[in-house]
Amino acid sequence: MDSVRFLADSSSDGVRERDFIVGEIPGVLWSPAVAGGPTPLVLMGHGGGQHKKTPAQVARARDNVVKWGFSVVAIDAPGHGDRPRRAVDDQARAELRQAMTDGDSAGVASVSARYGATLAEQAVPEWQLILKVFQDLPEIGPEAPIGYGGGITLGTGIGIPLVAAEPRIRAAIFGGGFVVGESLIEAARRITVPVQFLLPWDDQHVDRQSALDLFDAFGSAEKTLHANPGDHRNIRWYGLDEAFLSRHL
Repeated sequence: MDSVRFLADSSSDGVRERDFIVGEIPGVLWSPAVAGGPTPLVLMGHGGGQHKKTPAQVARARDNVVKWGFSVVAIDAPGHGDRPRRAVDDQARAELRQAMTDGDSAGVASVSARYGATLAEQAVPEWQLILKVFQDLPEIGPEAPIGYGGGITLGTGIGIPLVAAEPRIRAAIFGGGFVVGESLIEAARRITVPVQFLLPWDDQHVDRQSALDLFDAFGSAEKTLHANPGDHRNIRWYGLDEAFLSRHL
């Protein structure tokens, strides 16, 4: 059975940061520097073409630890970060660059949806393995409340199928910025936990109506949509429910 192997361990400003590997999956765990018993656990996805420790990702993770006392775990998606690039990754990225250069929005949508579904098929069982391994740690424990705090783009493309498949997750934060295919809509319909959905209003790569259709598809009785001006990469979020995960975890 796979277990976690910690590779680096440091602490600063009340946050302990540990790089790890489970099988061939590299990740990082942020937790309170002073252990005070089991903590809720937030799974945090990252954007397409990025990695588990972008500055924005680290800032969000540390804020969750300091402000709410959570532990936060992030892993590199297949073909991203410290994971080896495969032929399918290089081909998809080349096709995306070409479609963007050509101004081919339909091509961007087609490649993104196809590639995202391929990544999610591998990443969902990987996240479930990570969840099982970390619930065995004494500072988290088998009864720890679990949330998903993935960002926009790929973090949503993987996160929606994960939350739909994983009954241990109690609440989730998703976002627009990911091309919506029918498989994602179907997964959203199976989600009934509370959802907070972030929408970049001026995303140049994702049709706004498709993001609204995705939000509408969630089967959750409690779901809120937060739309802010900004494009695919440049947006500052205002008016968010900062205590969303804390209330449910």
